[in-house]
Amino acid sequence: MYYFCTMVESNRQKKIAGVLQKDLASVLQEFLRNSGQTGIIVSVSKVSVTVDLSLAKVYVSVFPPEKGNAMVKELNVLKPKIKHQIAQLTKHQLRKMPDLTFYNDDSLEYIEQIEKAVKGEANPIKDPNLLPKRKKN
Repeated sequence: MYYFCTMVESNRQKKIAGVLQKDLASVLQEFLRNSGQTGIIVSVSKVSVTVDLSLAKVYVSVFPPEKGNAMVKELNVLKPKIKHQIAQLTKHQLRKMPDLTFYNDDSLEYIEQIEKAVKGEANPIKDPNLLPKRKKN
């Protein structure tokens, strides 16, 4: 007999995710300032950490949304530098720094498309092809 249950984050996972989220937000803002990129806002919307605390999924919201995928690609290239900076900030709180993976959080854009569809004449309920399919990360 198999038991299927959803994994609930432990307090330790939530605590580490919160610390990482706060520190990542400041490091990413500093990264944008130092690279001279203006007109782009990056916010860390969610961080989830695996049970063994070895991996952290970082969901970032980018404004303007058109630059989201390119920014996430760039962040994943710069992971070693970002991880090192975060490790320096959290060295008294974490024994081991989890590996980071960045994902584009496009949920705000998706909600906006739904609102436009509901207000407008295009009805996503009658024509489901109006909204792009969502991928599970």
